Amino acid sequence: MSNHIIEVTVEPRFLSEPSEPAQSLYCFAYTITLTNRSEVSAQLISRHWWIHDARGHTEEVKGLGVVGHQPLLKPGESFQYTSGCQLRSASGTMHGTYFFVTEAGEPFEVTIPLFVLEASAGSLPLGRVLH
Repeated sequence: MSNHIIEVTVEPRFLSEPSEPAQSLYCFAYTITLTNRSEVSAQLISRHWWIHDARGHTEEVKGLGVVGHQPLLKPGESFQYTSGCQLRSASGTMHGTYFFVTEAGEPFEVTIPLFVLEASAGSLPLGRVLH
């Protein structure tokens, strides 16, 4: 197991207001909290997502940072952000990875755990995953 421990907490929720079920458009938001549980500082460099809807459509998203940030997390620090996605069905899943680099230049990946997007369920807290 890696000695770089980043705790990932995910809270997804359905956004009924911008969604248009008659047009097969379902909008979701998710709030992610990243907490550095290791003894060294680490910077989030990029993300890689896989978004799946119940109709079998998969979208892959890669990019630098999250919501325009590449936070440096010192030991014990957290960073929280909210983002969103649209699905063609009332349910789906998301999962992926974050790419981090320690202040010493050591790269490592953190798993973004699979979580469910469900229009009828509202907010489904996932809990924690340690890497």
